[in-house]
Amino acid sequence: MSDIVAFPTLAGAGEARQLPRNIEAEAAFLGAVLIDNRVVEDLPVQLQADHFFEPLHGRIYQQAMTLIERNSIATPVTLKPYFEHDEQMKALGGVGYLAQLTGSGAGLIGARDMAQQLFDLALLRELVGVGRNLVENALDTSESVDPQAQIEDAETSLYRVAGGDSAVGSVKSFAQASLVALSTAEKALNSGGGVSGITTGINSVNAKIGGLHDSDLMILAGRPGMGKTSLATNIAYNAASRWQRDEGDGIAPDKNMGAKVAFFSLEMSADQLATRILAEQSGVSGEALRMGKISKEQFQQLSRAVTELQSLPLFIDDTAGLTIAGLRTRARRLQRRHGIGFIIVDYLQLLQGSSKSGDNRVQEISEISRGLKTLAKELNVPVMALSQLSRQVESREDKRPQLSDLRESGSIEQDADMVLFVFREDYYMMAKEPKRPVEGDDIKIHAAHEEWASDMERVFGLAELIVAKSRHGSTGKVRLQFDAKTTKFHDLADDSMAYEDYE
Repeated sequence: MSDIVAFPTLAGAGEARQLPRNIEAEAAFLGAVLIDNRVVEDLPVQLQADHFFEPLHGRIYQQAMTLIERNSIATPVTLKPYFEHDEQMKALGGVGYLAQLTGSGAGLIGARDMAQQLFDLALLRELVGVGRNLVENALDTSESVDPQAQIEDAETSLYRVAGGDSAVGSVKSFAQASLVALSTAEKALNSGGGVSGITTGINSVNAKIGGLHDSDLMILAGRPGMGKTSLATNIAYNAASRWQRDEGDGIAPDKNMGAKVAFFSLEMSADQLATRILAEQSGVSGEALRMGKISKEQFQQLSRAVTELQSLPLFIDDTAGLTIAGLRTRARRLQRRHGIGFIIVDYLQLLQGSSKSGDNRVQEISEISRGLKTLAKELNVPVMALSQLSRQVESREDKRPQLSDLRESGSIEQDADMVLFVFREDYYMMAKEPKRPVEGDDIKIHAAHEEWASDMERVFGLAELIVAKSRHGSTGKVRLQFDAKTTKFHDLADDSMAYEDYE
C-alpha cells in the first residue's frame, strides 16, 4: 500500500474522525476495479457509493459502475473527463490521483475481502447513526413525544441495518428465480401430497391450495360464529406440530413441511387461545374446561395434552390495540429470535393504522392490508389475517360470502394473494328451527319441524372453506367436517366429495 496517497484533506474533523472506516482499503479496492473491471462481477456483497466513507471514493466508484453497466471500460483515462473539475480531486493534485489508485495493484489479490470489509464498516457507521438518533430522541421530553413509537422506530432502523445485505439480493436473475421455483416443485413432489408450502394439517385443504406459501398474504374471513378463529388455531397447531415432528426426525429446515408460528391475537387473550387449542387437542369441550365440568379422566387427557404442547413452537402475542407498525416490529423480533415461519393475525380490523390516516377508516384499512402484504414479502413467510365480513351477507337468501362482502375496504381483496371464506350452513339452519310440536298440534306443525330436522341432519357438522381468490391456482370450495364441541375442523370421511371448483 506504499503507493497509496495520504488523505490529509479528505477525512472529516472532530467526532466523524472516530467513525469506523478503512480509507486505504477503499483506495486499494478502487484501484483493483480500475485495473480489472471484472472484479465487480464476483463480489460477496453489492457495494453502493454510500458504502464508501470518503465521498470522493463513492463518486469514483459510482461513475466507474455507470461505465461498466454501459459495457464501457472504466479506467483512469475514461474516468478523467468526469473529475477534471471536481474540487476534492483538485485538493489531491488533480485527476492524476486516479492513476495513483492503480499504482500498486495490491487490491487485486484481496478484492473480495476488501469489498466485504467496506460493506461491514458501512453497516457499523449506520449503526452508530441509529444509536445517535436513539439517544437524541430519548432525551427529548416534550409532551408530544411517544416513547413507544420511538422504540418501534428504533427497532425498525435496527432491523434495516441487520438486513442490509439481504436487501442487496432482491434483484434476481431468471436463472436464480427458476431454481427457487424448481426447489418448490421438488418439495411438493417429495411431500407425496402435492404440498409445496407449509402444511395446513388438513389434507383436502392442502390438495386445493398446495399449502401456505412464503410471501403470500391470505385473508381468512367469515361472519361471527362461522369458526374462522377455530380454523386459524387448527392450522397454527398443525403447522407448529409438523415443524416439531420433522425437526425431531432430522429433516432439514428447507424440507420441513411445518413452521414455527407467531399468533397475534388482538381479540382473545393468550390463555383463552391456549384453552381453545387444548380443547382441540385433548378432545375435552372448551365450555367444560372453562366451567370446570370435567371428569378425572378428562383432566388426565388435558394434562397429557399440556405436557405434549409445552415445547410446541407456537408463540402468542395478545397485545391489545397494536398498530400495523408495532405488529411488524414484533414480527421481525420473533423471526430474529425464534425463526418464525408463519404469522397469523386475529383479526385485521382490530389493528390500527398510523396517525396519518386520521378518521378515514377505509384509508386506514388500506394501509393495514398493504402493511401485512409488505410484512409477508419482507420476512418471506406466509401471513394469514382473519377478517370480518359486512352485515349485507345476512340480508341475502344464500348466505355464502362473496369478495364484495369484505368489510370496509376493497384494498383487502386487492392486496391478498388468497381469500378464503368459512361458511357453516348448520349455523343459519339452527336459527330457522320452527316451533317444536307438542301433542295435539296441527299436522302441519309436525311436518314443518320434521322437514327442518331432516335438513338439519343433512348439513349438521359440515363446513365449507371457499377459495374466492387465488393468485396461484383455481378458486373453488373445500367441504370439511366441524366438531363444534372441540371447535376442530377435519377432512370429510368421503374424500371423493372433499372439494369442487367453481364453474
